[in-house]
Amino acid sequence: MKKITLSLASTALAASLFSGAVFAKELKIGVSMALFDDNFLTALRNGIQNAASQEGVDVQIEDAKNEVGTQLNQIQNFIASGVDAIIVNPVDTDATVSMSDDADAAGIPLIYVNRQPINVDMLPNNQAFVASNEVDSGTFQTREVCRLLGGKGKVVVMMGELSNQAAIQRTKDIHDVIATPECSGIEVVAEQTAEWSRIKGNDLMTNWLAAGIEFDAVISNNDEMAIGAIQALKAAGRAMNSVIVAGIDATPDALQAMKSGDLDVTVFQSAVGQGEGSVKAAVQLAKGDEVEQKVWVPFELVTPTNLKDYMK
Repeated sequence: MKKITLSLASTALAASLFSGAVFAKELKIGVSMALFDDNFLTALRNGIQNAASQEGVDVQIEDAKNEVGTQLNQIQNFIASGVDAIIVNPVDTDATVSMSDDADAAGIPLIYVNRQPINVDMLPNNQAFVASNEVDSGTFQTREVCRLLGGKGKVVVMMGELSNQAAIQRTKDIHDVIATPECSGIEVVAEQTAEWSRIKGNDLMTNWLAAGIEFDAVISNNDEMAIGAIQALKAAGRAMNSVIVAGIDATPDALQAMKSGDLDVTVFQSAVGQGEGSVKAAVQLAKGDEVEQKVWVPFELVTPTNLKDYMK
C-alpha cells in the first residue's frame, strides 16, 4: 500500500512538473517592433528572439514599418489572438496611452522596450518599461565632446524623430551639459532632425555644408545619423581629424568607424540586455509575478581608449 501511495505521489508530482513545463512552452508573446530596417532595432529584435528561446516561450515578432496605425493594429491582433503578454517598441511614444489602455482592458501584460512611453509614470500594475536611462546617454556623449573641445567651439546637433522620447531627452541632455560652466563656451549653430536615418543624416550634413555652416563637432542622437554625417563630410573633402563626431548606440558599424578614426564618441546601449529584460519581464508578468515597472540597463561611454572592450 505504501508503494502505491508513493507511486501516486510521484505521479502527481511529475504531472505537476510536466504541467509547468507545458505552460512555459505554450506561453506566447506578441512583439511589435517599430521598424525592422534599423541596425540597433535589429540587434534588439535578435536579443528578444534569443531570450525567448532560452526561456522556452514562443514569440511572434511583427514589423510596424514605422507606422503608428500599423502598430496599433498589431497590438489589437495580439489581444484578439489571446497572447499571454505583449512587448512593444513604440513607433510614436505619444500613442502609448492607447496601447496601455487596450492591453489593460484585455488583462494582458504589456512591456515597453527601448523607447519610453509617454505614460511611463502611470502604467497599470501589469505593465513595465525596459530600457537604458536616456538622461545618461546624451550626457555621457556631450561631456566627452566638451572635453575634446576644451569647453569651447561650435557644434551641430542631429536629432532623431521628434515624436520619440529618446530623441527629445538626448537633445535635452546636450543642452543641459552645454549649460554647465565648464562647457558654456560651446555654441549650437544648427539643430535639425534626420529621423535616426543614415541616409537622412548624410543629406542633412550635405545641406549644412552647402549652406556654409561652420562647426567643430557633430553631436548626433544615434550612430546611424553620425555615420551619414561622416560620409557627407568625407565626400566634401573635410579632414576627419578637423571635426569631432559623436553618436549613441555603439553599433558594429559605429565601432568600425571609430576604429577607422572617423567616429570619436559613442555610447553603448545594450540591445541584447534590453531584449532579454523585456522577455523576462513579460514571462514574469504572464505568470502573475511582480516586476519593477522601470528596469534600467546601464549606458556606457565608448571612446578609442576602451574601444577594444566593445569590438568583441
